[in-house]
Amino acid sequence: MSITDRHSGTLAQTHTPSHALVPYGQGRIRGLDAGELGTHGIAMDRLVALGLPVVPGLTVAAGSAASLCEPGTARAALDLVEQLSGRRIGDRSRPLLLRLSASASTEVAGLPPELACIGITPADADGIRAVIGRDDVLYEVWAATVRMIAEYALDVPAPELDDASLDAPDPRARVDALLSTVARHAERPYPDDPAEQLALAARAVLGRWASPRARRSRKAQRLPAELGIALHVQAVRIGPWDHSGFGTAVSRHPDSGRFSPQGSFYRGVRRSAPPPRTGEPLEKLGGSSALLEHSLLTLERHLHAPVTVDFEVRDGEISLLAASAQGRPPLRAAVCLAADLAGDGALDREEAVRRISPAQVQELLHPQLRLTGGEQLLVKGLPASPGAATGAIVLSSERALELAADGTQVVLVAHETTPADVPGMLAAVAVLTGSGGIASHAAVVARGAGKPAVCGAEGLRADRAAGTVRIGDRVLHEGDAVSLDGRTGAVYEGTLSVSVAGPPPELSTLLEWADGMRRLGVRANADTAAEVSTAVALGAEGVGLCRTEHQFLGDRLPLIRRVILAADAAARDEALSALEQAQHEDFKALLTAVGDRPVTVRLLDAPLHEFLPAAGEAQDAAEEQRAAALREANPMLGLRGVRLALLHERLYPAQAEALFTAWADVAATGVRPQLEVMIPLVSLPEELAAAAAYVRGAAEAVATRTGVEVPYRLGTMVETPRAALLAGELAEHAEFFSFGTNDLTQLTYGFSRDDVERQVLASYQERGFLTASPFARLDPHGVGALIALAVERARSVRPDIKLGVCGEHGGDPESIAFCDELGLDYVSCSAHRVPVARMAAAHSAVREQRDESGSAR
Repeated sequence: MSITDRHSGTLAQTHTPSHALVPYGQGRIRGLDAGELGTHGIAMDRLVALGLPVVPGLTVAAGSAASLCEPGTARAALDLVEQLSGRRIGDRSRPLLLRLSASASTEVAGLPPELACIGITPADADGIRAVIGRDDVLYEVWAATVRMIAEYALDVPAPELDDASLDAPDPRARVDALLSTVARHAERPYPDDPAEQLALAARAVLGRWASPRARRSRKAQRLPAELGIALHVQAVRIGPWDHSGFGTAVSRHPDSGRFSPQGSFYRGVRRSAPPPRTGEPLEKLGGSSALLEHSLLTLERHLHAPVTVDFEVRDGEISLLAASAQGRPPLRAAVCLAADLAGDGALDREEAVRRISPAQVQELLHPQLRLTGGEQLLVKGLPASPGAATGAIVLSSERALELAADGTQVVLVAHETTPADVPGMLAAVAVLTGSGGIASHAAVVARGAGKPAVCGAEGLRADRAAGTVRIGDRVLHEGDAVSLDGRTGAVYEGTLSVSVAGPPPELSTLLEWADGMRRLGVRANADTAAEVSTAVALGAEGVGLCRTEHQFLGDRLPLIRRVILAADAAARDEALSALEQAQHEDFKALLTAVGDRPVTVRLLDAPLHEFLPAAGEAQDAAEEQRAAALREANPMLGLRGVRLALLHERLYPAQAEALFTAWADVAATGVRPQLEVMIPLVSLPEELAAAAAYVRGAAEAVATRTGVEVPYRLGTMVETPRAALLAGELAEHAEFFSFGTNDLTQLTYGFSRDDVERQVLASYQERGFLTASPFARLDPHGVGALIALAVERARSVRPDIKLGVCGEHGGDPESIAFCDELGLDYVSCSAHRVPVARMAAAHSAVREQRDESGSAR
């Protein structure tokens, strides 16, 4: 077998030198693709086509690569590079050397290293150093080239070369030692002739590529073992230290995302890994910096991506060595570039919006932990609310308020949270619970407040009395620092670095464009004026769910307790009067914040146990006895929603009167919210009819008292399977439906949303029974089928009925796409997920339009 065959790994086709050598910029003209030119050859062709300055060089196509091992082809390549560069190897006033590198048809790990300093000899090395004008890495780069050629082209045993390198730590002495080793062990000495050096370098590169280790690497990457590589010969133009060098630059600032070339410039001969902290800022390039900036801008407009370039400067002139789109650019850079390209007309707005995924929007909106890989993971729970935070453990709401008042960042840790814990949750930077899922009390409150939360952390035991948190066999104490990631559910020991959230203004531009593309409305689940203001600022078109029970959290909790635990009718009427007055003020503030937008107010719907006093909290023994009588075995399926209202007949009228009176007060200021009143947890049409009568009676009472007839829609939350099946009958009483997909999922599956996620769903996902938690992503086959049936039956009775989703699925991109396909009018989600929903709805609409146009074709 010939030398060529032995080192190429395959029998190569013979080419004449003129056909084998492809100067940069001529590959595509000759009809060659990435399979022949390699990724580097394609990139250099692109640069030439764009009129950008490139380092003189050529490509030996993959099918001809082995021919470069032949002296004739190597000589022709050397002559061509000399012609292209206007310099000659051996010229002592303007020295020229060669660099050999390789690339495949796709990005590959484990390519042979580039070989530089081809063409140098011991006789002219000092002369080249003199041109540079000071000590440089010339000998270091030369030694690396000699080392690889000796092993892979001249068959010098690797241990002999290792010994020579170790015995000569000084780079200049190392070159001498390696050359002597070659002279002793090779069939011939290392040649002085530059063409022979280039031929041997090609043989070494192809030999390295054909080695067993390289083949194993390709197999691990699922690439063909016989994958060919193109070879690239570049000019290495030597110049004075003060006017020559090399560097790398990226087009966008990693923090701001704006176009602002960033990088480093190094003096002297290029090497693959310059020492850290030896580079100079790009400003040191002087007049060349303008051409570099122009090159980066041109490439961005052509590649539609943030770019990275390698460049060299010789005699004050800049040339590009390589250029590529950044594989994983910083997110802010991707957002800013998409807006810039659309603003310049390089992209249409639809494509710019499609480039930014809903998940990327969420990542920009929330802080992230900066992980290094050395963190101590304490526990993994459910990702209940996105974002990241670090703080000291506290085990009670009171302690959270106390420490937060002093400026201490705290993480509230509990087995589970209750309405009484809300003030502490709002004071904490994050929440961690041992039970509950992504629809639990802790998760819902945290999402509404925009705070990270991890729920259902397996094995977490919080002991308030002892002031400890046990996680497996680890024991932490109140005051110990933890860091958590609400996006992944990971909790780490100690204080970790947290990135600051803050999307660039360009994201708002993209979201505004997205709003013009989507069909589906986006509202927010918001319970207070502050939450409404946040949601509106984030682009919500209104409120899709105001949970009135959330207005009785913290200090307001006694108001609803007095109603439920009243000893007699008189005490209950007094308690309802206080509740109505408090809710009137809350509603007035809420409606003012809503403005003229739609707002769906859900009358009281909470499991009774959330309002009952814990042990020792009752005012007296009699109240404790009444509370005990009301405790339920399964509160989520007990006395809640419309059932509670039908047993406490003045409850919904009191709430409705407070709401309508507040609307009349706000309307007097010129603000007219589009009011929607929602009856929750209906299963029987008769339940809805009875509750609707309460609401209508309240509206009439307010109209009589104030003279204002409040315009409103009356509707219901569809959250039981029976309600979905009887949607046609319910639509006779309801002007709108809002699908409460949290409870609808719970009741359709028979899954307890506070228990099953932690213990069952993880196992089901591992076994492949489920691809995602049905509480996080809407189940299209079961729950989705019920919704689709309800939509069809409701519209058959009331064609103009308004339909929306207000469960947690309203913020999940895949669930949003499903809702869009069903033709729902809107989705509603927590305020901080509104931008995610806006982008997801736009992506769904664009995808649907493209599918339709594709079908039409």
